[in-house]
Amino acid sequence: MNPEVNQVEKKGVILRVLDSIERVGNKLPHPAVLFVIFAMSIMVVSWIVSVFDVTTVHPGTGEELPIRNMFSKEGIQFIFTSMLSNFTEFQPLGLVLAMMLGIGVADKVGLIETFIKKTIINAPKSVITYAIVFAGVLGNLAADAAFVIIPPLAATIFYTLGRHPFAGLAAGFAGVGAGFSANLVISGNDALLSGIANEVVKTVSDTATVTPVDNWFFNAASVALVVLVGGLVTEKIIEPRLGTYKGNKASVMSEVSNLEAKGLRNAGIVGFLYIGMIVMMTVPKSGLLRSDEGTIIPSPFLDGIVPITLIFFLLIGMAYGFTVGNLKSISDVPNLMAESMKDMAGFIVLIFAASQFIAYFNWTNIGTWIAVSGAEILTGIGLTGLPVIIGFIFLTAVLNLFIFSGSAQWALMAPIFIPMLMLLDYHPAYVQMAYRIADSSTNVITPLNPYFPIILALMKDYDKRSGIGSLISLMLPYSVVILVTWTLFFLIWNLLGLPIGPGIEMFINK
Repeated sequence: MNPEVNQVEKKGVILRVLDSIERVGNKLPHPAVLFVIFAMSIMVVSWIVSVFDVTTVHPGTGEELPIRNMFSKEGIQFIFTSMLSNFTEFQPLGLVLAMMLGIGVADKVGLIETFIKKTIINAPKSVITYAIVFAGVLGNLAADAAFVIIPPLAATIFYTLGRHPFAGLAAGFAGVGAGFSANLVISGNDALLSGIANEVVKTVSDTATVTPVDNWFFNAASVALVVLVGGLVTEKIIEPRLGTYKGNKASVMSEVSNLEAKGLRNAGIVGFLYIGMIVMMTVPKSGLLRSDEGTIIPSPFLDGIVPITLIFFLLIGMAYGFTVGNLKSISDVPNLMAESMKDMAGFIVLIFAASQFIAYFNWTNIGTWIAVSGAEILTGIGLTGLPVIIGFIFLTAVLNLFIFSGSAQWALMAPIFIPMLMLLDYHPAYVQMAYRIADSSTNVITPLNPYFPIILALMKDYDKRSGIGSLISLMLPYSVVILVTWTLFFLIWNLLGLPIGPGIEMFINK
């Protein structure tokens, strides 16, 4: 058989499967309606399961949790009394709207388009793709803010270059979501997960510990892997499948005028001065944006990254707008902010429905029940050695579809798997690293990701026909390929005997 022909056939099968997923998914109702259906389904499932008095024990607290019935008196009261708070306290809502106040001004005055034309547009195509994934991976330092900043800018870059905006959006989303655990520096997530792990380790050993740097070596090496895989998936699978963008938006390229160049220069000066001010408040140990203990992780700097970024875009947008004449007075700024909010109307409707579904799912304890039941099945099989690690990774990847919060899921799984695998002599930091690989990989395909509706709303901005099927078929190749290659990389890393962090090897007593 001709290998080249065989390869074409394989690629054809993959593309046909993705097309089928998109067709089926897009036949579903409007995403907002779909989330309402999801919420109603959770109500029905909670009622059915509660009839059998199903309970589960939270492995971290030991608390017995029943499956709560949404049709009970307590459930009905929760539906009506929490509806507004589910919406207004939904974290991505305020984060996205706040960010758009700043980014919207920079966009409306033309700064973002001019910047792209002046800088990125002349770079090689391959460099842009990998640079976007890289920016997404490093963006997790800004935690959830990266989900709001990177994908839309990546879509804009691809659109301006005449490439399909969905491909840019997907590359950015994959870097931020699927590559969430990879980074060159220690992040707040390292401290959070290691803290949970340590609480569990105390119940097993008086000497073993997990520190925020215990996964650093492998995390840093994983950046190159995720960027390489994300870039290849974008250029070899996603872009060929999407083809040429034929949406309503027309990419009209023009040269950067002298006035626009001057505006870009002034925006750069203002941005540089602002960043310098932030640096002065962050770098010194006594800096205003450091914690009381003098640390950056955690610190008010990281907690305030969204307002800091908002002000940055607002200032450079104003500097550019006043220079080129798109802003005549300071009163024009709130008008542009209002225009940006008009563009977010569809997103707000979608978030209202999605926030109710996620709140119902969490309230019923169904997610906890699924996680604990899955863990019990895996532990009951009695696997040992590397097979149990592989099984743990893929179980975590599946459970991540139901429990998006990495810390919440780790709080459920760590008390089960850390003691079990420590009895097999595995270092708890090694178990944590295996968990992080799986937890990241499927972030981009679960509707329980609170930023899933944001990406869907961005897609609809470029193509009104887009639906959940479009987004899942777009991101599924990233999840599958990154999960498989990252797992193989992890196994090879440890078969070579390389430490995953300072002094951290696979086995405790090695």
